Amino acid sequence: MIGKKLGGRYEILERIGGGGMALVYLGLDHLLHRKVAVKVLRQQYVHDEEFIRRFRREAQAAASLSHPNVVSIYDVGQEGDIHYIVMEYIEGVTLNDLIKERAPLQVEEAVRYASQICDALEHAHHNEIIHRDIKPHNILIGKNGRIKVTDFGIARAATSSTITQTGSVVGSVHYFSPEHAKGTSTGEKSDLYSLGIVLYQMLTGRLPFLGESPISVALKHLQEDVEEPRSVNPLIPQSVENIILKAMRKKPEERYQSATEMLADLETCLQPDRRNEPKIMFWHDEDGIDEESTRVIPAIRPNQYTLPPERSERNDRAERSERSEPLQEQRAEWRDEPVRRRGWIKPTVWIVILLLILGGMWYAVGWVKSIFTVPDITVPSVVGMNSAQAQLKLKESNLDPSVKEESDEKVPKDTVIRQDPEPNMKTKSRTVTIYVSTGAAKQKMPSLIGSNLKDARDRLQGLGLDPNTQIQVDSEFSDTAAVDTVMQQFPGVDESVDPKTVSVRLKVSKGKETFKMPDLVGKTLTEARKILTDNKLKLDEAAIKYETNFTMAKDKVVSQFPYKAGEDVSPNETIKLTVSSGPPADSGQLTVPVTLEPKEEGKESTFKITVSDATGDNLDYRTLKASKPTSVDVKVTVAPDKRASIQVKRDNELVNIVTKTYQDYLNQQSKPETGTGTQPSTNGTKPGTGGTTTPGGSTPNGPATPATGTGGTAATSGGRN
Repeated sequence: MIGKKLGGRYEILERIGGGGMALVYLGLDHLLHRKVAVKVLRQQYVHDEEFIRRFRREAQAAASLSHPNVVSIYDVGQEGDIHYIVMEYIEGVTLNDLIKERAPLQVEEAVRYASQICDALEHAHHNEIIHRDIKPHNILIGKNGRIKVTDFGIARAATSSTITQTGSVVGSVHYFSPEHAKGTSTGEKSDLYSLGIVLYQMLTGRLPFLGESPISVALKHLQEDVEEPRSVNPLIPQSVENIILKAMRKKPEERYQSATEMLADLETCLQPDRRNEPKIMFWHDEDGIDEESTRVIPAIRPNQYTLPPERSERNDRAERSERSEPLQEQRAEWRDEPVRRRGWIKPTVWIVILLLILGGMWYAVGWVKSIFTVPDITVPSVVGMNSAQAQLKLKESNLDPSVKEESDEKVPKDTVIRQDPEPNMKTKSRTVTIYVSTGAAKQKMPSLIGSNLKDARDRLQGLGLDPNTQIQVDSEFSDTAAVDTVMQQFPGVDESVDPKTVSVRLKVSKGKETFKMPDLVGKTLTEARKILTDNKLKLDEAAIKYETNFTMAKDKVVSQFPYKAGEDVSPNETIKLTVSSGPPADSGQLTVPVTLEPKEEGKESTFKITVSDATGDNLDYRTLKASKPTSVDVKVTVAPDKRASIQVKRDNELVNIVTKTYQDYLNQQSKPETGTGTQPSTNGTKPGTGGTTTPGGSTPNGPATPATGTGGTAATSGGRN
């Protein structure tokens, strides 16, 4: 079932419980984005059409209930042979778990829980729905302390179907009502009987009937009287015991007639004028005789009550005369005897002596009792006082304080919640028990490590923490944890904390530490190593790549990888470099003089020089202004496969192109006395002079090629390879 989606919207996440009739799973409603509880009918019932029909009818009836103490039913459905009910998901514990952990519960707490259960039953009974399986396992307690009754409908459907089909009884035998155990019709009063058992278990910590088998327990429900709760737990008030005894009467007509009546009794049972009310009595308890109990009756003999045959009056007189004759003779004998000595004196003396002894003993007992009699003491009120002050006040009244602690969200820590005996009561006991608040109930700190910061805040807020005042977040860099991931938490996992006062500190990852990558291009290899070391970066020495470069001097960095200058980089990253080994060995540099002539002498013109050579194409070399002819030396680099081209623009108009080849470089090397080169072989004439071209020097590859400009001409020396 895990991972299956029912009805196209309820995804099964995990199993959280189960019973004899169904299994319960935690689900996620994708349509409304909320957690739900999904109850799925066990496989052994999915082929019983009568059971399925009643199951669906009862589940739909339970879905009509709307009460704060009843688990809401959202949906009922079927997918294939899977029959399911979607219910409200309650985060908390069952009453059964609470009883195992803390029983016997405090009287006020137990009565509060019982009142909420009874309130839920009143609502269900009003809607003609009988639960039939009230037990602590079916009572949920939310984190806010609210009771939620669950399993409406399924218990009834299971019982009805089973009785109809097999004649057996299904349910929790320890919480059966007598009529349930008999297999007869059960109604509202059956639920109240089960509630009485739940209240009995909360206050005593044990079940009223136990046996070696379910049948023996069921027989005890039918035949045996329950042991009175106050004989197990003397702290139970008489008014509360009366509620339990009345709810657990074996005859339904002697129980509460409705949940409304029982709820009214629960709401007033702890009032001061009711706590010590007289013990409840029932009619056959007062008579001491149960008409249906086994008794010994004398046997009736034949003719025992028949009149004797009629006799004649004469016979009667004769018989009376015969009986009287011996008496008359005896009286005559007594008159003739001498007076004898009476024997009453000695017994009389002994009786007087005995009476004197008893009187003396009675007087002695009274005298001893007066010595040891403890006078009544009025108990002072210490409720609401600090624990230390309350103990001091009790000691001043010659009382011995006994301190017990219990959690209470509304009462501050170390403050007395209540006392026993109650204030202003007279008592002979010297011990007064005070119940001191430990503050709100402690909760275990959940594990937040590895969670996203937002999820961690939501979980802490769900525990009752104020995210603005009780949660502190510290951030630091991490090479392993993603951004906003919780790495440490204080307090630690499973530590007990008070959600109202605890301060939680979370250490959260800021991700990897980053900074801007330094620019290593143009730096020497030694400088680059130092920069990388200072920034906690690593140089991949084995990956250093050397290549020829016309623009970068030898041993200077040409490029860096994988991070360029200005990009974000983290410490300990590895950087690869490409280093210049200088220009190629077969390249050479020429200095070419270029003459710049203004358009009109004496009037300033703007000249822009662009170079394309072995170091790059269309490189801006220089921009300058001149009002008279000016010569400028332009340095270019040539290689066997790359010539040099110098373009001159005057006022954005191309007026001259000078080209040099690798052969020019070789010629210069072979004739060093000629200087850096011949005068440019191409001389641009002044614009507007008729556009003539003056041929310059030629290259081995061909003659000069003319280039015509607007309003004038320019000659280009040399040819292209």
